[in-house]
Amino acid sequence: MKIGLYFGSFNPIHHGHLIIANNILENSNLDQIWFVVSPQNPLKSSAGLLNEYHRLFLVQSAIDGEKKLKASDIEFRLPRPSFTIDTLTYLHEKYAEYEFALIMGSDSFQNLPNWKNYHQILEHYPVYVYVRPGFESIPTYSHSTVHVLKAPLLQISATHIRESVQKGKSIRYLVPDKVRDEIEQNNYYK
Repeated sequence: MKIGLYFGSFNPIHHGHLIIANNILENSNLDQIWFVVSPQNPLKSSAGLLNEYHRLFLVQSAIDGEKKLKASDIEFRLPRPSFTIDTLTYLHEKYAEYEFALIMGSDSFQNLPNWKNYHQILEHYPVYVYVRPGFESIPTYSHSTVHVLKAPLLQISATHIRESVQKGKSIRYLVPDKVRDEIEQNNYYK
């Protein structure tokens, strides 16, 4: 089975994430996509980050009933901050029967040389890069395992969603209804 790993803070997950995941499933040879909820991205500040278990539950709520999408808490049990190569190594050992690939935006892909052991990632794992506005060119360190895909992108950001919640504005249509209900009922991001 071929598994695409879509890493992120998902703070919170929104329709943009889901559209990208669905598009990659439809336009690749991947069998499933796992949303890997990162407790802490080593290249980002953790300020304003909702508890990882709450973010995981929001992802689970967003994809409830989807057979090809899965929420993963694998990085919750690994040393922090989480480094992608360490997670990949752990998953490869734990699920030797699966083939893993990475999914990332072209903005993150341009930042790849700052990642721990990024050469190993490019050598051993396929990478599915979806093009994001302002990051259309794919860097020269691209490898034969890199697949560039165009995905319908919505100008939705988790930052905008959090700011909208703080200002008391509606986030309807930005996130799945179950996610919105959880955020409102638990006063997340207020």
